[in-house]
Amino acid sequence: MIDFQALADALAWADPWLAPWWTAWGVPVSQLEAVAFVLSIAMVGFNLRVNPLGWPVAIISSLMYGVLFARFKLYGEATLQLLFVLLATWGWWQWVRGVDDQYQALKVRSLNRRGVWHAVRDVLILWPLIGLLLDFYTDSDVPYWDALPTAGSIVGQLLLGRKWVQNWPCWLLVNVVSMGLFAYKQLWLTVLLYGIFAVLSVVGWRRWQRLVGQA
Repeated sequence: MIDFQALADALAWADPWLAPWWTAWGVPVSQLEAVAFVLSIAMVGFNLRVNPLGWPVAIISSLMYGVLFARFKLYGEATLQLLFVLLATWGWWQWVRGVDDQYQALKVRSLNRRGVWHAVRDVLILWPLIGLLLDFYTDSDVPYWDALPTAGSIVGQLLLGRKWVQNWPCWLLVNVVSMGLFAYKQLWLTVLLYGIFAVLSVVGWRRWQRLVGQA
């Protein structure tokens, strides 16, 4: 088992940011959650416009949410945020310097049927594996529920980094499942955030579909 007391001690510096700032629906909201909320909305806005500035914003918001989720024992989500930092660094490089199979600069494109199946397969494989890890090595009270959006987010981030349109329906699934998870934890501002994400996932899906094949 992970030494959770040591983890709590390591995050003690963030306690002032985790103190209640205001109340939403009878539940206190911290400064950390509020700032991460604003940055996350900005990140999706950049992604909708295929603007690489979304990646550094994603790095900052992911670090903040990592601290928040760890304090609420959502260890799958907290670990995911650290992975997001690495993937966002990779995605930033891909959008600025990455090339496709023809060694052309990346542009918005769509997976074929086989590619979609591979993405679905990867989520279905990762889900129980992550759930087992959370069940055996953490004190999470919702290991398999936590594991599903974690698995979907890993695949979604990889698709986003390579500018595949199908990242958006993947994020839609992640956001809907996450809303229930965060409601269970009474992180109401984050529930609202993921509800907005769900709507923006549909908007992004439609917007990127119109960009497929464009230079």
